[in-house]
Amino acid sequence: MPSEHPAKPEAGVHRERQVQRLFSEIAPRYDLLNHVLSLNVDKGWRRKAVDLLGWEHAVDGRFLDACAGTFDLALELSGRPGFRGSVVASDFAQPMLREGVPKLTASSVIPVCGDSLQLPFPDDTFEGATVGFGVRNLADLEGGIRELRRVLRPGARLVVLEFTTPPNALVRWSYLFYFHRILPLVGRLVSRHPWAYSYLPKSVEQFPGPSALEAVFRDAGFRETDHRLLSLGIAALHWGVK
Repeated sequence: MPSEHPAKPEAGVHRERQVQRLFSEIAPRYDLLNHVLSLNVDKGWRRKAVDLLGWEHAVDGRFLDACAGTFDLALELSGRPGFRGSVVASDFAQPMLREGVPKLTASSVIPVCGDSLQLPFPDDTFEGATVGFGVRNLADLEGGIRELRRVLRPGARLVVLEFTTPPNALVRWSYLFYFHRILPLVGRLVSRHPWAYSYLPKSVEQFPGPSALEAVFRDAGFRETDHRLLSLGIAALHWGVK
């Protein structure tokens, strides 16, 4: 049964409905809050994610950005000098996609409304894939990583950018104070949503750490897996090759 406290991350099908509802409702102010609450460091994180993708081996190829939101990560790839391919940007919250459409002028980003647990693409479709702050919200993390691997071509790389909990005690204390006290307050005031930005820190707390997520990649069949902490460990990049 759904929780009486909507900010608490649900499980199974209730999680899917919770996440779809949440991101549909905050879509109009999602970009503003992303950049304000991260002090714009999220832009640098996305650049590093694309740097790791290895798109240069297939400059005319087709790439996937899953849980794409309003397309910031997809646009980071499509805007790279020398990139001549396309980026399929998939998300199951249609209002997020609609909110991002005005940013797609003259880009090679193709929006698709699709569930990352059941991607509407054949096996071995993409030359690489990215996910920015999305796998944490999947109702089935292991199933989602396997599904992402399914649609990649052999030798293609998956790069995941996700929040994590800093290993350093002092940084962790400051981070958790911000996450639990400041972020929910500012998020609630700006988004006018009663619980979306209380859900965020709770979902990060429940999410596997970098080493555990790397193990999920390996169990799904990825090789050459690794991870890198960003900004003193408040976020991390994870990757693997099919």
